[in-house]
Amino acid sequence: MSSTVLVRVSALDRPGITAGLMGVLEAGGAVLLDVEQIVVRGRLTLDILIDVPPGNTIIKDLLFYGWEHDLRLDFEVVEDAPSEYRTRSAVTIIGREVGPAVLGAVAGAIASGNGNIDRIFRLSRYPVIAYELAITDGDIDVMRRALVEVAAATPVDIAIQPEGLHRRGRRLVVMDVDSTLIQNEMIDLLAEEAGVADEVAAITARAMEGDIDFETALRDRVRLLVGLPVSAIDRVADKIVLTPGARTFVATLKKLGMRVGVVSGGFTVFTDRLKDRLDLDHAEANELEISEGLLTGRLVGRVVGRERKAEILRELAEASGVPLEQTVAIGDGANDLDLLAAAGLGIAFNAKPVVRDAADTSLNVPYLDAALFLLGIPRQDISGTDDT
Repeated sequence: MSSTVLVRVSALDRPGITAGLMGVLEAGGAVLLDVEQIVVRGRLTLDILIDVPPGNTIIKDLLFYGWEHDLRLDFEVVEDAPSEYRTRSAVTIIGREVGPAVLGAVAGAIASGNGNIDRIFRLSRYPVIAYELAITDGDIDVMRRALVEVAAATPVDIAIQPEGLHRRGRRLVVMDVDSTLIQNEMIDLLAEEAGVADEVAAITARAMEGDIDFETALRDRVRLLVGLPVSAIDRVADKIVLTPGARTFVATLKKLGMRVGVVSGGFTVFTDRLKDRLDLDHAEANELEISEGLLTGRLVGRVVGRERKAEILRELAEASGVPLEQTVAIGDGANDLDLLAAAGLGIAFNAKPVVRDAADTSLNVPYLDAALFLLGIPRQDISGTDDT
C-alpha cells in the first residue's frame, strides 16, 4: 500500500531548487498530489505532497539530493484523504502602519468566523503597507462583521472578498470624478470664477442635508453661473488637481487590459479633458449650455445623477461584454450609491459614512492607486507614473 508523504523543504532561495526536486520525484516514480511554495525575506519554504509506492526509495533519493544542494528536508506521513472543495476568500489590509496588534486582531476576527489563514502575502510597503491574507473556509458574513469592528478600532482599511475568477478577472473600472479622481469639486471652482461661491455652497449644504434632491441642487447651482465667459473654463481646468496615485491607477489598469471610465455629476468641459489626459476609455458628465461665448445657466440633455451613473456602468459592461460581477466602481458621495451597488466590487474612497456603510469596502488613505491592492495587484506590478 502506498503512503502519502508531506515533504517540507527549507533553504535560501535561488534558481533551480524546485526544478531539481521535481526531477528527483519524476525519476523516482512519485505521484505529485499537491504543492505550495512561498519565499519570505529570501528564505524558501516549499511543501510537496506526494504518493510513494511500497518499497520506493524516493525518500532516500530526496535526502541525498538535499544533502548535495544544502536543502533542509522534513517528512511527515499524512492521512490519505481526497481533497474537498473549500470556500476561499481574500482579506486585504491597508494602512500607513500595520503592526502585530493589527494583524493579531485581524487573525482573531477571521478565527471568529471559523476561517483559516493559508497564506499572508505583502502587496506593498510604500506609500502604504498592504497585506493580502488567503483564507479558506469560514462564514464570510461573520468574518466581515468582525473585520469591520477591527477596522473601526484601528487606523487601517480592511476588506474581505470571495476569492475566485471574478476577483482575479476584473475587466471594467468606472469611477466618480469630484473628490475621487480629482481633489476638487468642479462646481465650486466655477462658482469661484463667477463670484457666487457662498450661494453655491449654501445650496450644496441643503442637498447634503436632504432638503433638496441632487438634480434640483445641480440645476439651481448651474443657474447661478449664467453669464460666465467660456474663458473661465480654461482657468478652472488649470486648477484641477489629480488625486495622488490617480495617473498610476489608470495606467496600471490599462496595462492590465482593463477598460476605465468616469461618470460624473460634474461637467463634460472638464471630464473630456481628463479623458484625453489620462487616456480613459469613456467619460460621461453633464453638459453646460453655452451661447455666444457665455454660460446660459442651463444644462443640455439628461442629468447624470445617482440613477444615471449606475445605468452607465451597466451600459458600458454590456457594450464591452463584461459581466457586472467583473466590474469595479469607485466613488465618495451619496450620488454614487447606486453605482457602487451595481458593480461587482464597490469601493468607497474617502467617503461619507453613509457611503462607507453601503459599499463592499472602503479606502481611507489619500492614494487612489491603493485600490489596486484590493484587486490583488502587488506594488511591483504597478506602473509608476508622475501624477502632476
